[in-house]
Amino acid sequence: MAQSIHLKISGENNLSTTRIDSIGYKDTFNNYKGIQTEIKVLSKTLSKLGYIDNTIHKVIRKNDSLFEAHFFIGKRVPRIRIYYDATFNTEWLNDISYNSTHRFFELDIAEVETYLKNLNTRMASEGDPFSSLQLINISKLNSDLIEADLEIISNKKRQLDKIIIKGYEKFPKSYIKHYMKLKTEKSFNLNAIRDKIDLLSELRFASKIKEPEVLFTQDSTTLYIYVEKTKTNNFDGFLGFGTNKNTNKLEFDGYIDLRLINNLNYGETLNLFYKSDEIDQQTFNVDADLPYLFNSPIGLQVGLNIFRKDSTFLTAKQYAKLNYLVNAKHKVGIGINTTTSTNLLENDTDILNDYKSNYYTVHYNYTKPQFYDPLFPVNFWFDFSSGFGNRTDDIASQKQSIFIIDTYKVFNLNLRNSIYARLNGATLVSDNYLDNEMFRFGGINSIRGFEENSLVANLYGVLSTEYRYRLGTALYIHSVLDAAYFENKLTESKEKLFGFGFGLGLLTNAGLFRLNYSSGKTENRQFKLSDSKVHLSLTATF
Repeated sequence: MAQSIHLKISGENNLSTTRIDSIGYKDTFNNYKGIQTEIKVLSKTLSKLGYIDNTIHKVIRKNDSLFEAHFFIGKRVPRIRIYYDATFNTEWLNDISYNSTHRFFELDIAEVETYLKNLNTRMASEGDPFSSLQLINISKLNSDLIEADLEIISNKKRQLDKIIIKGYEKFPKSYIKHYMKLKTEKSFNLNAIRDKIDLLSELRFASKIKEPEVLFTQDSTTLYIYVEKTKTNNFDGFLGFGTNKNTNKLEFDGYIDLRLINNLNYGETLNLFYKSDEIDQQTFNVDADLPYLFNSPIGLQVGLNIFRKDSTFLTAKQYAKLNYLVNAKHKVGIGINTTTSTNLLENDTDILNDYKSNYYTVHYNYTKPQFYDPLFPVNFWFDFSSGFGNRTDDIASQKQSIFIIDTYKVFNLNLRNSIYARLNGATLVSDNYLDNEMFRFGGINSIRGFEENSLVANLYGVLSTEYRYRLGTALYIHSVLDAAYFENKLTESKEKLFGFGFGLGLLTNAGLFRLNYSSGKTENRQFKLSDSKVHLSLTATF
């Protein structure tokens, strides 16, 4: 085994030796060549710190295993003045002071290397990734100042010429241009490109396999993005049961909610919803959302909603929206809603009548996903819409306006604990009202502990909260604490409602299973276990 040799370095005085020791150096080697390299590295480091007069005085072999190197480091020069030529972009110097007349800027000597690296990064961001900077003609101006010339070695500026998707070749091209905002014939900036590709993590139907790669040839720059298609179709349903207060018999209700996403490889969404309530109500809704039509930032959303209240009335609503997708999170839109309602009873009344209404609507949506978490895939959701129009019935025409809000947020306290809060509400502004145009709310997706769509109002607001605790990566339990307020101008009633309970969520191979046990009460009614509701749901992804 070869014997190790050691190095000891000293300066021209004790202060210089202390300075060298504070910088630090390697002191054990396998051969003398390693010692020579380490001495040169230290000399270069001293120069970067402002000791530009440093010299290696001598290297002495004290014995077979010890060498001593003696340095003269001299006095540190604290500042450097760097001159640039007329082609230099002075916008890169906005964060420091510079002399535009004589074309120079000054820095602390210890900041030079870091600052030049930052300048090089800025040049690369403007399409010149192979550029380099160096200081030449370095000389000592006086005891406190060094001067040097800045030399820029620049290659031909690069632009992004081609984008190739690997793995999921049918990935919708409109999402490259408008969602990630990656465009060809633009200056090449790899850091900005990586940030844009990271937006794939906020898509439901695709995910990034690995980091992007770039192929540089003499005449072109090609970006390779590695993507895989993910399962995003959802089927959701629940079974609810409770005791009928009049018959004391067990009654069932439920719904199906089918969501098909990106099956045609355009990023489209198709929703199909049907619900039958325990109080003899049926709801049917079909909705199609088509983003980035004709490779533009404009999307189209159309839908049909049919609601039937036992043998009382039937309401059909048709709607269409044009959405402008600002970026990955923000969407604004305008649209039109047309509603036709039919009284199924023999006679019309002042509060139940055939009518037609037309609204012009505006809409805003913000979504912040966290798809890395399959239990809680959306962190923040905000949706607001308003409509202005009129309703026409057998009696008269009435101007109306409508406002609807739905928002929720998951507050992640730590890895196990989080708080969920949701606010949803709506108001219909009109001089008079019909029962078949009022809002219906209550149930698992509104205030829990009440029958589905059993509450009728022209104005309502619901605050739903849960404290969630993870028992594992696929299981959590939560509390249920809901509060609501509503007004019904037809019955001249105003009421506060409360819902209490608990639940759990379990991620299985079949999907996300949820169970809620909750009970509701009003201001004037006591809490009763017999009024409790149990809701079961399963959201399957395929």
